[in-house]
Amino acid sequence: MINLSLNKKILLFGFIFTFFSSFGQSFFLGLFNPSIRNELDISHGQFGTIYAIATICSSIVLIWFGKKIDEYKLINYSIIVISILFFSSVFFSFINNIYVLVVAIFLMRFSGQGLMSHTSSTTISRYFNKRRGRALSGIWFGLSLAEFILPVLIVFLLTFYSWRTIWHFISIIIITVLPLVVSYTIKNITIDSREGTNIKNKNFIDIKSWKRSEVLKDFRFYIIALNMLALPWIATGVFIYQSFIAESKLWNIYVIPKSFMIYSIISILTLIFSGFLVDKFTSRKLIPFVNMPLLIGLIILYLFDNPFYAYIFFGLMGISNGLANVLGSSLWAEIYGVRFLGGIKALTTALMVFSTAFGTALFGFLIDNGYSIENIAMISAIYVGITLIMLVFIKSSIEPKNIQQKT
Repeated sequence: MINLSLNKKILLFGFIFTFFSSFGQSFFLGLFNPSIRNELDISHGQFGTIYAIATICSSIVLIWFGKKIDEYKLINYSIIVISILFFSSVFFSFINNIYVLVVAIFLMRFSGQGLMSHTSSTTISRYFNKRRGRALSGIWFGLSLAEFILPVLIVFLLTFYSWRTIWHFISIIIITVLPLVVSYTIKNITIDSREGTNIKNKNFIDIKSWKRSEVLKDFRFYIIALNMLALPWIATGVFIYQSFIAESKLWNIYVIPKSFMIYSIISILTLIFSGFLVDKFTSRKLIPFVNMPLLIGLIILYLFDNPFYAYIFFGLMGISNGLANVLGSSLWAEIYGVRFLGGIKALTTALMVFSTAFGTALFGFLIDNGYSIENIAMISAIYVGITLIMLVFIKSSIEPKNIQQKT
């Protein structure tokens, strides 16, 4: 086996866990939507309602369970997460009615999108300090790689195998690959393990670590969170109701799929640069810029109908996505320290998961009540604009607290 340095082992762990989080992501579960709906004879609306309910429930449980990463040795916590993901994937293959469907989606959203991404991003944010931005941008390539490979692969496999058989394959891969990965990469990692322990880093040592109960009393947390949650709920609404957008704008069926390619490429390029920017300027200095491309994109979606502007909109959304993936993980460590980061990240990840369900429900409600995509884009833009103004007002106060300061 290749003898990697400890830093590279941690990065490999984060990359693979982020890749495997894709099994609980909307883009992946949506690939099985037609098969499941046809088998259970349910409508789009029924599936969407079930999906939203299960997602909300998973976000609630994640707040409690995600905090446990601060209490257990990382390898033990990771094995528990892998076990839940394995059980969830097996359970998913046995869906035969809507009640089992609710539980199955809950388990996959909780273990995949929730715990796998939470474990990887928390580990990287806690372990790395000097190169945290580049490390986070590196592991998020795992999800980008999954988004690039898995849709085509699953569609291909569905032509030869049933969707249940594919989930059997997935469960075998999970229980075969992931235990080997954690054994090789994080076997001896503890909660106090840090990047370059032989390198003195005064700023890192002096940062006060906040408990989650303290964070919940900090007004800055809510303003920052409102900004960070904008992209998840807006992007999810756009992704889920892309056919409605295309029909409203009179775009042909290939415009949005091609726009997704632009979105993916721009997201990856932004990931590359954002890691270096975070390490140079810090996340707390860059956070006001995250939603600016999204805001411009929403205004463009409101104003223009030409198909060319679909690519501009998705490209701008890709910039915000690339920035948010890195800044959203590193910012909390910069402000609130790393000792209790698991509990804080569990809360923010749960809020993110909840916001995706909120976006699906809100877009659906507005569409059913006759709102045009232009109306929805303007409502979304107003939200982004208001939260951005609030963030600018508190920008100067977004700084870590020194442990020597009175608390």
